[in-house]
Amino acid sequence: MFVIYEKEKNRIPIKIWVEDRSKIEDECLAQATNLSNLPFLHKWVCLMPDTHTGKGMPIGGVIAADNVIIPNAVGVDIGCGMAFIQTNIPVRLLKDTKTPNGTLLQGIIGDILRNIPVGFSHHNSRQECKTLDDAIKNLDIYQDAKELIPEIEAGYYQIGTLGGGNHFIELQEDEQGLVCIMLHSGSRHFGYKICNYYHKLARELNTRWFSSVPDEYRLAFLPVNTKEGQDYINWMNLALGFASENRSQMLDNVINIVNKWVKKHCDFNTDYTDLINCHHNYAAIEHHYGRNVWVHRKGAIRAREDELGIIPGAMGSYSYIVKGKGNPESFHSCSHGAGRLMSRKKAMETFGVDEVINDLKASEVIIGKRSKKDIPEESKFAYKDIDTVINNELDLIEPIKKLKTIGVVKG
Repeated sequence: MFVIYEKEKNRIPIKIWVEDRSKIEDECLAQATNLSNLPFLHKWVCLMPDTHTGKGMPIGGVIAADNVIIPNAVGVDIGCGMAFIQTNIPVRLLKDTKTPNGTLLQGIIGDILRNIPVGFSHHNSRQECKTLDDAIKNLDIYQDAKELIPEIEAGYYQIGTLGGGNHFIELQEDEQGLVCIMLHSGSRHFGYKICNYYHKLARELNTRWFSSVPDEYRLAFLPVNTKEGQDYINWMNLALGFASENRSQMLDNVINIVNKWVKKHCDFNTDYTDLINCHHNYAAIEHHYGRNVWVHRKGAIRAREDELGIIPGAMGSYSYIVKGKGNPESFHSCSHGAGRLMSRKKAMETFGVDEVINDLKASEVIIGKRSKKDIPEESKFAYKDIDTVINNELDLIEPIKKLKTIGVVKG
């Protein structure tokens, strides 16, 4: 970790968990500089080792704000995060067992792709969702944002769906040769609409208040003691609940699919342990350095002492389960993944479809994807090396499990 603090440029320091300044994009550093000049930030700005340019605030950024919340510092996919569960199933069982659909692993990946909507697909019928049921029972607290009310009903068709981009469902192999399940998804279109609505509202209010925060920073804020600030927090928390339940539903569906295939083709009793479900795009009230502050994590997970977290790598590579060290300098945070080295557009220009597919085949990774044309966006070479990322934050976390991808479903 190193610190940038030039008093003529930064009101507060920027702490960065990478080797040196050359490892950060200029635009990412410019966004961090903008953050460092916000009048309501506490202590310093943190950039995790997977940091890269975002919208307003860098991905992999962590800030602590006094009595203020910033919609774009949470992001458009509110509650995006990870879920993980350990199984007792030997990987060799999935790779060596033959079925009419290929290996057992190939059959499971194909079944997941058929039964869990991915990309822009939603369910055709209304699904059960306790989070949204509770929202309807308490609809009065959401009524001021009338434009968003229809999103609650729409959410019943989005719950239990994966989305696209870097979201995934993976079967992985741990260091004992056992199967693990990991997935990455968030609040879908639900969180996107909430962020955009409140960012727009915050911009309008900041203009009315003659705010000292320049509009071009894209960091319009809402004081938490205002009606608008409380309304955003209510909607954000609703999206967080939705995202967590979204991951839980998909994980349950994947477990049911795995059980079905294993029961049909093998004499083996499955068992599941060590469940983790965590957000990496959110804001929460926490106590740091003597103050209660709103910690915004945009592409970062909480890493309190002994708290378990998930840091996924790029498609077809490795991922980690980690244990937090509760380092106060990062506001008890760590990275949320490998972090992009290049934009999606640049990746599409750089890598070919066959090149990425052949790389997955060489790594013995089974992929389930409806359309392969955009697969270069997620090439592992478009991302930072996950081992480098982990090594840059060993003061924040302890790696406890390394996992290799054996099968992946993408949107």
